[in-house]
Amino acid sequence: MRIRRRVILAAAVVVGTVGAATAVAATRPTEVDTVPTASSVSGTQARTSAPAGAATTSADAPSTAAHGGRAGRGTPASGAGLRSVAATARPVAEVAQDAPASVSYLAGRYRVSRDEAARRVALQELSASLAASLAAGFPDTYAGMWLDQAHGGVLTIGATSTAPIATAVAGLPDAAHMKVVPVRYPLRRLTEAAARLAADLSVTAGTDVVVDEQANEVVVFTGDVLAADDARLAGALAAAGVPARARLRKDPSAILKSCDPRYCAQAPMRGGIRLDIPRDDGTVGGCTSGFNLRASNGAYYVLTAGHCVVGGRHQHVDQTWHQFLGPKVPVGVESTSPVLAENTTLPNDYAALPYQADARDLWAYPQRPTTDAPSLVNYWCVADNPACATSGSHDVNVTGVTPYGSVQTGWIACATGSAYTPKAGETYVDSGAGAGYVPGTRCGEIISTAGGGITVRVCARPGDSGGPLFTESDGKALGILHDGDPGSGPCTNPDEKNTYAPVSLIVDRLNARTGLGFQVTTRGPLREPIASSNR
Repeated sequence: MRIRRRVILAAAVVVGTVGAATAVAATRPTEVDTVPTASSVSGTQARTSAPAGAATTSADAPSTAAHGGRAGRGTPASGAGLRSVAATARPVAEVAQDAPASVSYLAGRYRVSRDEAARRVALQELSASLAASLAAGFPDTYAGMWLDQAHGGVLTIGATSTAPIATAVAGLPDAAHMKVVPVRYPLRRLTEAAARLAADLSVTAGTDVVVDEQANEVVVFTGDVLAADDARLAGALAAAGVPARARLRKDPSAILKSCDPRYCAQAPMRGGIRLDIPRDDGTVGGCTSGFNLRASNGAYYVLTAGHCVVGGRHQHVDQTWHQFLGPKVPVGVESTSPVLAENTTLPNDYAALPYQADARDLWAYPQRPTTDAPSLVNYWCVADNPACATSGSHDVNVTGVTPYGSVQTGWIACATGSAYTPKAGETYVDSGAGAGYVPGTRCGEIISTAGGGITVRVCARPGDSGGPLFTESDGKALGILHDGDPGSGPCTNPDEKNTYAPVSLIVDRLNARTGLGFQVTTRGPLREPIASSNR
């Protein structure tokens, strides 16, 4: 086993030449007259010159030479009272030799030289020990750090007071690529707040409640141990004493390529997933998401059937959830100002649901300029769909809307639903689908466009309402499920018919009533990036 050379670095003394062992000690700014600044050298660790014969120093026992010879002007030679900030590092060339794949990734991804990529990997290696040293040496100031690869491979250090830490790290190798930025709360205070929040909510600090260093806040994860609508949550967040918010446990930047409609609590929001909707009488019904809508002001909405939230059992303002009996992930809420839902004759069976408070971030893509963010409908395979044998489950990108007047009899269209009747012991809302019906995507022939809707020879069940009808080949939105032939359980009737409310007419109706400029979006929903820098 090869033993790697490790050295202790500090801010004012360097011993030896490039590639040799280096040792320096960084101190608080009030304890030094000047601290030399290291410069960047391509392919090597930058060094600060020291007088010939200067003694090697350690973080635990800094020498007088490490502090500009101040001992000769009255400072105790022992360095008593000085606090060092140290970091371990290796020469860049050695790090590059041990991490060729990392160097190749950075060089390709950010179009930099291999020497520059190697420098970044070396800085990454140094940052781990530097973080621990700063936390110990500046507990009331240091607030965390992260590497900003997109803007030059800079190690960004948060601090409530920037000058002390900026001075302390100034002489470290590659200090030219370290930046200290002001933040409000030190890491210690955030960590203590996270521990209190975890205790108040009876969850685990570091697992269920964590510190987001880049955002300078505390994050409480919901959807596992803690339900999103836990009665204690709002009060605990408000009393945290630092910025704190709840977030769905699953990483919203990780995008599933397709998902079982029953449990798909993962960004981005797509057509064809389960929506559970409590009724006035305490029961819960099931519907299905249709398409993503976007208003001219940039707000996103989820389109589903109007009869899901408007009717005799829906006199209150309805909220929609995913997995109501499980993690209970919030989705949308019935809009009352303006009213964005109707349940009358075709095509006026629609509900444009704005997101519940803080729910959009759970269901939206991060804003990333280099990442495609298409709007999607879910194509989830079921046994009675013969296409499963060849294509498998996948997402279909929504490319636009086919106007109702252009839809033709004889076309083949596909529909995705989430209707389900749970088996014994399963924790799902029974939508009334009947035992044996499996939610997912089925395709069939359009047999009529008369009567204000699109009638398709395809199987559907209660709970599929609001689900998307689309053309698979070009990703065009056609309609959302309104009603159809009665049926329960498995799909056994090859002539079963179901009718879909045309999306183009729904959008026209919404815009005529509200003037909000709705459209079926081909991108998003989108949100601002959420930082994640937890250790």
